[in-house]
Amino acid sequence: MVFRPQGPRIVSYGVAVILIVLTVAVGAALPQDVRDQFTTFELLTLAALLGLTMVGLHAVARSFVKVGDTGLHIRNGYRDRHLAWGEIHGVSFRAGAPWPTLVTSEGERVMLFAIQGSDGPAARSAVDVIRERLA
Repeated sequence: MVFRPQGPRIVSYGVAVILIVLTVAVGAALPQDVRDQFTTFELLTLAALLGLTMVGLHAVARSFVKVGDTGLHIRNGYRDRHLAWGEIHGVSFRAGAPWPTLVTSEGERVMLFAIQGSDGPAARSAVDVIRERLA
């Protein structure tokens, strides 16, 4: 089973599209004399900021937790990890928490960004699946 953020994924890609459309629309709506005042460095700075924002939004949307026979494969943004079932001590998902947290046998805490508390019942169901596999 693979769990991905539902609401945050839609919002991330929606915001990305809106930002691109607004950037192009505002740029096209500016009078030519105002557009001519932008330097190459300023345009590159604006493009870099827009690009960094897209990278951050994509990081949220690409997160996943894959439940397998050998353990969990976790992608939080651009970082991948694999934890064997024996390495996982427990999972915590308190009411109001933004996402569940795994506790490893070494005491390390691993956030599961792909399972967003804002997804409601789907998030609780995903945590239940992980807890069943741990038992």
